[in-house]
Amino acid sequence: MGQGRPAVTSKGELELLALELFAERGFEATTVDDLAEAAGIGRRTFFRYFPSKNDVVYGDFDAALDGLRSALAATPASVPLLDGIRDAVLAFNALPAGAEPQHRVRMSLVLHTPALQAHSTLRYAGWRAVIAEHAAAWLGVAVDALEAQLVAHQALACAVTAYEQWLARPGTDLAALLDQAFGSLAVTAGR
Repeated sequence: MGQGRPAVTSKGELELLALELFAERGFEATTVDDLAEAAGIGRRTFFRYFPSKNDVVYGDFDAALDGLRSALAATPASVPLLDGIRDAVLAFNALPAGAEPQHRVRMSLVLHTPALQAHSTLRYAGWRAVIAEHAAAWLGVAVDALEAQLVAHQALACAVTAYEQWLARPGTDLAALLDQAFGSLAVTAGR
């Protein structure tokens, strides 16, 4: 590997470097070889960190889903369904200090890159499944029941709409937009 940047030594470092390159060059114009070279690692090492270039954009999404599932499971039964989901989704989307610029790049890629749309659909299905499990338990219905699935789809719509607004209006607060979206859903759901 050449001079310059030291070799990437963690999945998180590779993820941040990839987001930088995607922001500079565009997702489709950046190859796995470009990412590996910039990271000072081999192509095979890249694939030990991530199964595909698409997966880099999502980071450790499965761990985040486990956190969402845990937050929902810890919600007291006395908390109204939408309130519990809103609180868990807010926690799921909480950004550590300084992470907003990278997260804006990530979410812009997720929402606006045609090559990532099919991959996003798979990730959204996993996210909705976690919400549907919780809704089903709260409602006392099967996870594939219309009511549980509808709640999951509505929750995803709230999150995606909040993110679209956040990306379109720099300087807005993501948590406030998520809260507003769920609040609007609660008004229209009448529950």
